[in-house]
Amino acid sequence: MIDWTAICALQDIPRLGSRRVAREGACDVAVFRTADDRVYALLDRCPHKGGPLSQGIVFGDGVACPLHNWTIGLGDGHARAPDAGCTQKFTVKLEGTQVWLDAEELRTLAREPFVSQAA
Repeated sequence: MIDWTAICALQDIPRLGSRRVAREGACDVAVFRTADDRVYALLDRCPHKGGPLSQGIVFGDGVACPLHNWTIGLGDGHARAPDAGCTQKFTVKLEGTQVWLDAEELRTLAREPFVSQAA
C-alpha cells in the first residue's frame, strides 16, 4: 500500500506550469499541470545538462528544458528524439483537487549525484 504525501491543491499549480517540492539532501521534484489538468511529477533536472525542468515550458504531455530546449515526456521522463536520456519519474495522484506524491519515492528515489547523459 502506498503512503501518500499531500503536496498542494491543483489550483496551486499554474496551468501549463509547475511547482517544486523540496527534498532535503536531494534534487527537488517538479510537479507539472497540463492544460487539461493532468498532473505529473519528475525530478527537477534535465538528463542533458541538469537544467531545472520546473522552469521549462509545458506543452501537451511534455516540458521543454529551459537550458537547451530538450523535450522531456511528462509521463515517462524520457527525452524525445532525436535527444536521448531520462529523468526520474515519481508516482503522483490527483484526488479531488488535492495533489499527492508517493512518500517512499520522495525519500528514496534519485538521491545519487547528477551525471550528464549527453555531451
